[in-house]
Amino acid sequence: MKTIFSELPRRSLFAMLPALLTACSGTDLLNATVSTDSYRRTEGLAYGADPRQLLDVYQPAAGVSRAPLVVFFYGGSWSSGERGDYRFVGEALASRGIVAMVADYRLSPAFRYPAFVQDSASAVRWAVDHAARFGADEKRIFVMGHSAGAYNAAMVALDARWLAAVGLAPAQLAGWIGLAGPYDFLPIGDVQTRVAFNWPQTSAESQPIIHASSASPPALLLAPAVDSVVNPQRSTVAMAARLRASGVRVESELFPGVSHVTLLASMAQVLRSRAPVLARVTDFVQSAG
Repeated sequence: MKTIFSELPRRSLFAMLPALLTACSGTDLLNATVSTDSYRRTEGLAYGADPRQLLDVYQPAAGVSRAPLVVFFYGGSWSSGERGDYRFVGEALASRGIVAMVADYRLSPAFRYPAFVQDSASAVRWAVDHAARFGADEKRIFVMGHSAGAYNAAMVALDARWLAAVGLAPAQLAGWIGLAGPYDFLPIGDVQTRVAFNWPQTSAESQPIIHASSASPPALLLAPAVDSVVNPQRSTVAMAARLRASGVRVESELFPGVSHVTLLASMAQVLRSRAPVLARVTDFVQSAG
């Protein structure tokens, strides 16, 4: 699909993104470059009763049978975000033969921890129950997230309480994928995060890293080498080390030349040459599944 953005040099587009992606037009820019012939989208499917408990499904256009399925959670400090902004993620996964579900979840300040984790677990329950309807295999389900969404994915995969509440267990996941995720962030400095986690009454149990154990599904952890939002050494590197020490299969990498935001943006077709995030995710899903 050709758009006005197809005429922009990739280097120029990438240089524009850090500023653009902090504005509402940022994901609009990426979505405007997305092909319309690589996927079929089903919008606004309810996995719960709350208006925020909705998801969109992206299926490979060619059709699939028993394909892997990725449930994706976006970031936004647990206080902002819309599933429609991440069409470029859904398209990227569908273009690689993966069924993708991009889920909204309840946000702060109206809701606090653990509401967004509970919603993430409920979205996984819905994915398991409806996988076959979309050509996916209920035994090849992954959770994936970026930033705050990577936290949600980590908690679902590592802390068995949340899936147990919906009749599932982490062992039923084929794996989990974290992009620039915060897995160890106490004490809390960021104002929005303080609200979302009721700081200073935040329980240590809210931190994914303390739940790292041999019970974890296989993991793929990616982050920028330098990140001004989430410390990659404290979160990605430390989480990978703990999981490996527990005997879990872990793949991890820190990428130079991308930021907290553009790490995810590099999944978009026009930016895939900047970091092999989509390739790493695809390889992991195919091998772990």
